[in-house]
Amino acid sequence: MVNNLNIINVNQKIVIIANWKCNPSTEREAENLLREIKKGIKKIRNTEVIIVPPFVYLPVVRDKILLKSKEGIWKVGAQNCFWENSGAFTGEISPLMLKELGVEYVILGHSERRIYFGETDEVIAKKLKVILENKLSPILCIGETKEGREEKKIEKVLKRQLKEILSPISRFSLPTSDLVIAYEPIWAIGTGDFCSPDEAKKALLFIKKELIEILPRYLSQNIRIIYGGSVDSENAKNYINIGFKGLLIGGASLIPQEFIKIVNSCNLQ
Repeated sequence: MVNNLNIINVNQKIVIIANWKCNPSTEREAENLLREIKKGIKKIRNTEVIIVPPFVYLPVVRDKILLKSKEGIWKVGAQNCFWENSGAFTGEISPLMLKELGVEYVILGHSERRIYFGETDEVIAKKLKVILENKLSPILCIGETKEGREEKKIEKVLKRQLKEILSPISRFSLPTSDLVIAYEPIWAIGTGDFCSPDEAKKALLFIKKELIEILPRYLSQNIRIIYGGSVDSENAKNYINIGFKGLLIGGASLIPQEFIKIVNSCNLQ
């Protein structure tokens, strides 16, 4: 019998994720943005660049840019999905539809989904389960608000989110090695007030500890933990240096030269 406790992280690739959110306004702009980014990112190793556009631009990302590349670094992601594979759910997008479009990654639990659309940890847990069942890779966002930080409740918030979202899947034999967890302190997103590396490292170590408590150790070791929140080309490398396995980029991913600098600075030689 294999001793699972001796298994180490087998997926060492850094992931750099471009979350375009509700941008740009036209398909032509999306195509031009991709083309500019792709021209500046070459000859990188041990890195995956995941482009996560609005749903309507997924075919553009897949067909016109990424599938034309012979490099394996390019992946397609979605910004959200529904918790059922099909049915009478007007306006929703299912994981089966995403797979048909060539999507490999799906962002879950982003703070904007929580704040503006009322998504709870319970809802996110349902989505996580169906995504894993369909062999897609979830990018699960967790993080504290400004109030949580000021009240020194960072660990309490992270513990609650991880437990409520991950505990339901711990009962199933699902491929959690494909799971990516994005630590995104909400107070840092889009504010320019990025989380210092020292503070981020404390959160990183706490998340690792909690994963071992919730999931079997051999599974928790294979989960990549990344950072997001006002990342730019000046601070990006700092988060990789302290142990994060990648970055979730928002506004900077819409600025080709800035995003290119971020990717190139984090590339593992």
